[in-house]
Amino acid sequence: MMQYLFPLIVSFMIVILIVPIVKNFASQIGFVDQPSQRKIHAAPIPLMGGVAIYIGCVVSILIFNQLSPLSLAVITGGTILLAVGLLDDWFKTKGIEFPVWPRLITYIFVSAVPLFYGLEIVGISNIQTQGMLFFPAWLVWVSTMAWVFGITNMINFMDGVDGLASGIVTISSSTLLVTAIWKHEAGSAMMAAILVGACLAFLTFNFHPAKIFMGDAGAIFIGYTLAVIAIDGAFKSATFVSILVPFLAIAVPILDTVIVFSRRFIEKKGLHRADKLHTHHSLMKWGLSQTQTVSFLYLIGALFSLISIIVVITAS
Repeated sequence: MMQYLFPLIVSFMIVILIVPIVKNFASQIGFVDQPSQRKIHAAPIPLMGGVAIYIGCVVSILIFNQLSPLSLAVITGGTILLAVGLLDDWFKTKGIEFPVWPRLITYIFVSAVPLFYGLEIVGISNIQTQGMLFFPAWLVWVSTMAWVFGITNMINFMDGVDGLASGIVTISSSTLLVTAIWKHEAGSAMMAAILVGACLAFLTFNFHPAKIFMGDAGAIFIGYTLAVIAIDGAFKSATFVSILVPFLAIAVPILDTVIVFSRRFIEKKGLHRADKLHTHHSLMKWGLSQTQTVSFLYLIGALFSLISIIVVITAS
Protein backbone atom coordinates (compact mmCIF):
# COMPACT_ATOMS: atom_id res chain seq x y z
CA MET A 1 0.00 0.00 0.00
CA MET A 2 2.81 2.42 0.86
CA GLN A 3 4.32 2.07 -2.60
CA TYR A 4 1.22 3.81 -4.00
CA LEU A 5 1.00 6.48 -1.31
CA PHE A 6 4.26 8.17 -2.35
CA PRO A 7 3.27 8.81 -6.01
CA LEU A 8 -0.10 10.05 -4.76
CA ILE A 9 1.65 12.55 -2.49
CA VAL A 10 4.07 13.62 -5.23
CA SER A 11 1.32 14.32 -7.78
CA PHE A 12 -0.64 16.11 -5.04
CA MET A 13 2.30 18.38 -4.17
CA ILE A 14 3.13 19.16 -7.81
CA VAL A 15 -0.43 20.32 -8.50
CA ILE A 16 -0.59 22.27 -5.23
CA LEU A 17 2.57 24.16 -6.21
CA ILE A 18 1.67 24.73 -9.86
CA VAL A 19 -1.98 25.85 -9.55
CA PRO A 20 -1.15 29.31 -8.11
CA ILE A 21 1.38 29.90 -10.92
CA VAL A 22 -1.09 28.83 -13.60
CA LYS A 23 -3.86 30.86 -11.95
CA ASN A 24 -1.82 34.08 -12.00
CA PHE A 25 -0.65 33.48 -15.57
CA ALA A 26 -4.21 32.85 -16.80
CA SER A 27 -5.42 36.05 -15.13
CA GLN A 28 -2.61 38.08 -16.70
CA ILE A 29 -3.32 36.92 -20.26
CA GLY A 30 -7.11 37.02 -19.90
CA PHE A 31 -7.56 33.24 -20.06
CA VAL A 32 -10.65 33.42 -17.83
CA ASP A 33 -14.18 32.05 -17.90
CA GLN A 34 -16.55 34.99 -18.20
CA PRO A 35 -19.95 34.96 -16.44
CA SER A 36 -22.98 34.33 -18.67
CA GLN A 37 -26.64 33.38 -18.43
CA ARG A 38 -25.75 29.69 -18.48
CA LYS A 39 -22.85 30.01 -16.02
CA ILE A 40 -23.28 29.94 -12.25
CA HIS A 41 -20.31 32.10 -11.23
CA ALA A 42 -20.67 35.90 -11.11
CA ALA A 43 -17.05 36.94 -11.69
CA PRO A 44 -14.31 35.92 -14.18
CA ILE A 45 -12.45 32.75 -13.09
CA PRO A 46 -9.03 31.61 -14.42
CA LEU A 47 -9.55 28.69 -16.82
CA MET A 48 -6.18 26.89 -17.04
CA GLY A 49 -6.39 24.49 -14.10
CA GLY A 50 -6.19 21.55 -16.47
CA VAL A 51 -2.58 22.45 -17.23
CA ALA A 52 -1.64 21.99 -13.57
CA ILE A 53 -3.41 18.62 -13.40
CA TYR A 54 -1.71 17.50 -16.62
CA ILE A 55 1.77 18.49 -15.41
CA GLY A 56 1.21 16.84 -12.03
CA CYS A 57 0.10 13.59 -13.66
CA VAL A 58 2.68 13.43 -16.45
CA VAL A 59 5.67 14.25 -14.23
CA SER A 60 4.54 11.67 -11.66
CA ILE A 61 3.95 9.08 -14.39
CA LEU A 62 7.46 9.56 -15.78
CA ILE A 63 8.92 9.21 -12.28
CA PHE A 64 6.97 6.23 -11.02
CA ASN A 65 5.36 4.42 -13.98
CA GLN A 66 7.98 5.31 -16.59
CA LEU A 67 7.19 4.45 -20.23
CA SER A 68 4.88 1.47 -19.83
CA PRO A 69 2.12 0.96 -22.42
CA LEU A 70 -0.36 2.45 -19.94
CA SER A 71 1.86 5.49 -19.38
CA LEU A 72 2.39 6.02 -23.10
CA ALA A 73 -1.35 5.73 -23.81
CA VAL A 74 -2.20 8.30 -21.14
CA ILE A 75 0.55 10.73 -22.11
CA THR A 76 -0.04 10.46 -25.89
CA GLY A 77 -3.82 10.76 -25.83
CA GLY A 78 -3.84 13.12 -22.87
CA THR A 79 -1.44 15.57 -24.52
CA ILE A 80 -3.55 15.73 -27.68
CA LEU A 81 -6.72 16.27 -25.66
CA LEU A 82 -5.11 18.94 -23.51
CA ALA A 83 -4.00 20.88 -26.59
CA VAL A 84 -7.44 20.73 -28.23
CA GLY A 85 -9.12 21.49 -24.91
CA LEU A 86 -6.98 24.58 -24.36
CA LEU A 87 -7.85 25.81 -27.84
CA ASP A 88 -11.54 25.24 -27.09
CA ASP A 89 -11.21 27.06 -23.76
CA TRP A 90 -9.39 29.96 -25.41
CA PHE A 91 -12.25 30.37 -27.88
CA LYS A 92 -14.70 30.44 -24.96
CA THR A 93 -12.76 33.20 -23.21
CA LYS A 94 -13.39 35.30 -26.31
CA GLY A 95 -17.09 34.45 -26.39
CA ILE A 96 -16.66 32.27 -29.50
CA GLU A 97 -17.96 28.70 -29.83
CA PHE A 98 -15.27 26.30 -31.01
CA PRO A 99 -16.54 24.17 -33.95
CA VAL A 100 -17.90 20.76 -32.98
CA TRP A 101 -16.38 18.71 -35.81
CA PRO A 102 -12.67 19.30 -35.04
CA ARG A 103 -13.32 18.31 -31.42
CA LEU A 104 -15.35 15.26 -32.41
CA ILE A 105 -12.72 14.02 -34.86
CA THR A 106 -9.98 14.52 -32.25
CA TYR A 107 -11.95 12.66 -29.57
CA ILE A 108 -12.59 9.74 -31.91
CA PHE A 109 -8.91 9.57 -32.90
CA VAL A 110 -7.72 9.73 -29.30
CA SER A 111 -10.23 7.03 -28.32
CA ALA A 112 -8.19 4.66 -30.54
CA VAL A 113 -4.84 5.56 -28.94
CA PRO A 114 -5.02 2.89 -26.18
CA LEU A 115 -5.46 0.24 -28.89
CA PHE A 116 -2.08 1.12 -30.41
CA TYR A 117 -0.45 0.38 -27.05
CA GLY A 118 -2.20 -2.96 -26.58
CA LEU A 119 -4.84 -1.69 -24.14
CA GLU A 120 -8.18 -3.05 -25.27
CA ILE A 121 -11.43 -4.66 -24.19
CA VAL A 122 -10.93 -8.13 -25.64
CA GLY A 123 -14.06 -9.92 -24.48
CA ILE A 124 -16.05 -11.15 -21.52
CA SER A 125 -16.28 -14.38 -19.57
CA ASN A 126 -18.91 -16.89 -20.61
CA ILE A 127 -20.85 -17.63 -17.43
CA GLN A 128 -22.31 -20.88 -18.80
CA THR A 129 -19.06 -22.49 -19.96
CA GLN A 130 -16.74 -20.71 -17.49
CA GLY A 131 -14.54 -19.86 -20.46
CA MET A 132 -13.79 -16.65 -22.34
CA LEU A 133 -15.97 -15.17 -25.05
CA PHE A 134 -13.50 -13.24 -27.18
CA PHE A 135 -14.71 -10.34 -29.31
CA PRO A 136 -13.89 -10.21 -33.03
CA ALA A 137 -11.31 -7.57 -33.93
CA TRP A 138 -13.89 -5.00 -35.04
CA LEU A 139 -15.81 -5.32 -31.76
CA VAL A 140 -12.59 -4.97 -29.74
CA TRP A 141 -11.98 -1.65 -31.49
CA VAL A 142 -15.58 -0.47 -31.19
CA SER A 143 -16.01 -1.39 -27.51
CA THR A 144 -12.66 0.10 -26.49
CA MET A 145 -13.16 3.34 -28.41
CA ALA A 146 -16.76 3.68 -27.26
CA TRP A 147 -15.70 3.33 -23.62
CA VAL A 148 -12.88 5.87 -23.88
CA PHE A 149 -14.93 8.32 -25.94
CA GLY A 150 -17.92 8.01 -23.62
CA ILE A 151 -16.16 8.42 -20.27
CA THR A 152 -13.96 11.26 -21.57
CA ASN A 153 -17.02 13.26 -22.55
CA MET A 154 -19.12 12.25 -19.55
CA ILE A 155 -16.61 13.76 -17.14
CA ASN A 156 -16.51 16.90 -19.27
CA PHE A 157 -20.31 17.13 -19.17
CA MET A 158 -20.23 17.03 -15.36
CA ASP A 159 -17.86 19.95 -15.01
CA GLY A 160 -20.59 22.52 -14.40
CA VAL A 161 -20.45 23.15 -10.64
CA ASP A 162 -17.47 24.03 -8.45
CA GLY A 163 -15.58 20.89 -7.43
CA LEU A 164 -17.93 18.39 -9.05
CA ALA A 165 -15.76 16.86 -11.81
CA SER A 166 -12.55 16.86 -9.77
CA GLY A 167 -14.33 15.38 -6.74
CA ILE A 168 -16.15 12.66 -8.67
CA VAL A 169 -12.93 11.64 -10.46
CA THR A 170 -11.14 11.57 -7.10
CA ILE A 171 -13.77 9.13 -5.80
CA SER A 172 -13.80 7.04 -9.00
CA SER A 173 -10.01 6.81 -9.28
CA SER A 174 -9.77 5.95 -5.57
CA THR A 175 -12.12 3.06 -6.25
CA LEU A 176 -10.00 1.84 -9.17
CA LEU A 177 -6.93 2.21 -6.92
CA VAL A 178 -8.41 0.00 -4.18
CA THR A 179 -9.66 -2.65 -6.61
CA ALA A 180 -6.34 -2.68 -8.51
CA ILE A 181 -4.40 -3.16 -5.26
CA TRP A 182 -6.76 -5.97 -4.24
CA LYS A 183 -6.22 -7.70 -7.59
CA HIS A 184 -2.44 -7.05 -7.58
CA GLU A 185 -2.49 -4.88 -10.71
CA ALA A 186 0.51 -2.67 -9.96
CA GLY A 187 0.50 -0.51 -13.09
CA SER A 188 -3.18 0.40 -12.85
CA ALA A 189 -2.89 1.03 -9.11
CA MET A 190 0.08 3.36 -9.62
CA MET A 191 -1.70 5.34 -12.31
CA ALA A 192 -4.89 5.56 -10.25
CA ALA A 193 -2.91 6.80 -7.25
CA ILE A 194 -1.33 9.54 -9.36
CA LEU A 195 -4.74 10.64 -10.66
CA VAL A 196 -6.19 10.66 -7.12
CA GLY A 197 -3.37 12.92 -5.90
CA ALA A 198 -3.66 15.36 -8.80
CA CYS A 199 -7.47 15.67 -8.63
CA LEU A 200 -7.51 15.92 -4.83
CA ALA A 201 -4.96 18.73 -4.92
CA PHE A 202 -6.90 20.61 -7.58
CA LEU A 203 -10.10 20.16 -5.56
CA THR A 204 -8.62 22.31 -2.77
CA PHE A 205 -8.68 25.24 -5.22
CA ASN A 206 -11.80 24.22 -7.14
CA PHE A 207 -14.31 23.51 -4.36
CA HIS A 208 -16.92 26.25 -3.87
CA PRO A 209 -16.14 29.09 -4.12
CA ALA A 210 -13.76 28.04 -6.91
CA LYS A 211 -10.56 30.04 -7.38
CA ILE A 212 -9.76 28.34 -10.70
CA PHE A 213 -11.49 26.07 -13.23
CA MET A 214 -9.94 23.08 -14.99
CA GLY A 215 -11.71 23.96 -18.25
CA ASP A 216 -12.51 21.47 -20.99
CA ALA A 217 -8.76 20.81 -21.24
CA GLY A 218 -8.61 19.45 -17.72
CA ALA A 219 -11.97 17.68 -17.75
CA ILE A 220 -11.31 15.68 -20.91
CA PHE A 221 -7.78 14.86 -19.73
CA ILE A 222 -8.88 13.37 -16.39
CA GLY A 223 -11.87 11.67 -18.06
CA TYR A 224 -9.61 10.06 -20.65
CA THR A 225 -7.07 9.00 -18.02
CA LEU A 226 -9.80 7.45 -15.87
CA ALA A 227 -11.16 5.52 -18.86
CA VAL A 228 -7.73 4.16 -19.85
CA ILE A 229 -6.93 3.08 -16.28
CA ALA A 230 -10.19 1.11 -16.20
CA ILE A 231 -9.29 -0.67 -19.45
CA ASP A 232 -5.84 -1.63 -18.18
CA GLY A 233 -7.23 -2.77 -14.84
CA ALA A 234 -10.87 -3.77 -14.46
CA PHE A 235 -11.49 -4.69 -18.10
CA LYS A 236 -8.30 -6.73 -18.46
CA SER A 237 -9.62 -9.86 -16.75
CA ALA A 238 -12.93 -9.51 -18.62
CA THR A 239 -14.99 -11.33 -15.99
CA PHE A 240 -18.52 -10.13 -15.36
CA VAL A 241 -17.55 -8.86 -11.92
CA SER A 242 -14.46 -6.99 -13.14
CA ILE A 243 -16.44 -5.28 -15.91
CA LEU A 244 -19.09 -4.26 -13.38
CA VAL A 245 -16.48 -2.37 -11.30
CA PRO A 246 -15.72 0.57 -13.64
CA PHE A 247 -19.41 1.06 -14.42
CA LEU A 248 -20.15 1.33 -10.70
CA ALA A 249 -17.06 3.43 -9.99
CA ILE A 250 -18.06 5.95 -12.67
CA ALA A 251 -21.82 5.54 -12.17
CA VAL A 252 -22.58 9.21 -11.41
CA PRO A 253 -21.33 10.68 -14.73
CA ILE A 254 -22.77 7.70 -16.63
CA LEU A 255 -26.23 8.14 -15.13
CA ASP A 256 -26.06 11.92 -15.53
CA THR A 257 -25.26 11.56 -19.24
CA VAL A 258 -28.05 9.03 -19.81
CA ILE A 259 -30.58 11.34 -18.10
CA VAL A 260 -29.42 14.46 -19.94
CA PHE A 261 -29.32 12.83 -23.38
CA SER A 262 -32.75 11.32 -22.81
CA ARG A 263 -34.18 14.72 -21.89
CA ARG A 264 -32.49 16.42 -24.86
CA PHE A 265 -33.85 13.76 -27.20
CA ILE A 266 -37.39 14.08 -25.80
CA GLU A 267 -37.22 17.87 -26.03
CA LYS A 268 -35.69 17.60 -29.54
CA LYS A 269 -32.54 19.52 -28.66
CA GLY A 270 -29.06 18.90 -30.08
CA LEU A 271 -27.31 16.21 -28.04
CA HIS A 272 -24.05 18.20 -28.02
CA ARG A 273 -25.61 21.54 -27.09
CA ALA A 274 -24.79 22.93 -23.64
CA ASP A 275 -27.82 23.49 -21.41
CA LYS A 276 -29.04 23.30 -17.82
CA LEU A 277 -30.52 19.82 -17.94
CA HIS A 278 -27.75 18.14 -15.95
CA THR A 279 -28.43 16.57 -12.57
CA HIS A 280 -26.49 19.26 -10.71
CA HIS A 281 -28.55 21.97 -12.39
CA SER A 282 -31.78 20.20 -11.43
CA LEU A 283 -30.68 19.83 -7.81
CA MET A 284 -29.88 23.53 -7.61
CA LYS A 285 -33.26 24.40 -9.13
CA TRP A 286 -34.83 22.39 -6.31
CA GLY A 287 -33.16 24.73 -3.82
CA LEU A 288 -29.84 23.07 -2.99
CA SER A 289 -26.75 25.25 -2.80
CA GLN A 290 -23.63 24.48 -4.83
CA THR A 291 -21.99 22.89 -1.80
CA GLN A 292 -25.07 20.81 -0.97
CA THR A 293 -25.44 19.73 -4.60
CA VAL A 294 -21.83 18.63 -4.93
CA SER A 295 -21.84 16.92 -1.53
CA PHE A 296 -24.99 14.97 -2.46
CA LEU A 297 -23.44 13.76 -5.73
CA TYR A 298 -20.21 12.89 -3.89
CA LEU A 299 -22.30 10.73 -1.55
CA ILE A 300 -24.01 8.95 -4.45
CA GLY A 301 -20.62 8.40 -6.13
CA ALA A 302 -19.13 7.07 -2.88
CA LEU A 303 -22.02 4.63 -2.40
CA PHE A 304 -21.63 3.22 -5.92
CA SER A 305 -17.87 2.99 -5.39
CA LEU A 306 -18.33 1.16 -2.10
CA ILE A 307 -20.64 -1.32 -3.82
CA SER A 308 -18.03 -1.96 -6.53
CA ILE A 309 -15.32 -2.61 -3.90
CA ILE A 310 -17.63 -5.01 -2.01
CA VAL A 311 -18.39 -6.82 -5.28
CA VAL A 312 -14.66 -7.31 -6.00
CA ILE A 313 -13.85 -8.50 -2.48
CA THR A 314 -16.75 -10.96 -2.23
CA ALA A 315 -16.03 -12.36 -5.71
CA SER A 316 -12.35 -13.00 -4.92
